[in-house]
Amino acid sequence: MKAVSEQEIRASFVNCSKGEAKRLALPRGLADQRWDDLDFLGWRDPGAPDRGYLVTDLGGEVVGLALRVAARQRGHLHRGMCSVCLTTHPGSGVSLMTARRAGQAGRDSNSVGVYVCSDLACSLYVRGMKIPELGGRLEGSLTLEEQIDRTRARLSAFLDKVMA
Repeated sequence: MKAVSEQEIRASFVNCSKGEAKRLALPRGLADQRWDDLDFLGWRDPGAPDRGYLVTDLGGEVVGLALRVAARQRGHLHRGMCSVCLTTHPGSGVSLMTARRAGQAGRDSNSVGVYVCSDLACSLYVRGMKIPELGGRLEGSLTLEEQIDRTRARLSAFLDKVMA
């Protein structure tokens, strides 16, 4: 992913108002971010644990989504799989996150959801730069580049549902 500025991030959100985008908490360490390691920038709001944000490059355009985390907590014995990067996590390591749809559909309270790594660090899990607690990545025959392409395609499919 190419580096994006705070202003670009705030202007990128397609499913919240400009006022909401202006007030949202940006991730710490944005200036020191290693952009080459990311397929998307994802973060949770430390002041509002039920909120997350995702910003990515979609067809040369920076697109941001405001996400809500479902309230249901799972026990530590339960395992979940992220539908974006296919990493498995125990307990609450995978969360159902919903995004209001863009445009009139979102204003009519329509939303779509995705099971995703609770910390939104899918890019780092795929690249082996972050290891899930007691979880793991399924062994497969795909190269790292193919896994990255698959992760981007799954994320793009979710974005298409939000923007449709």
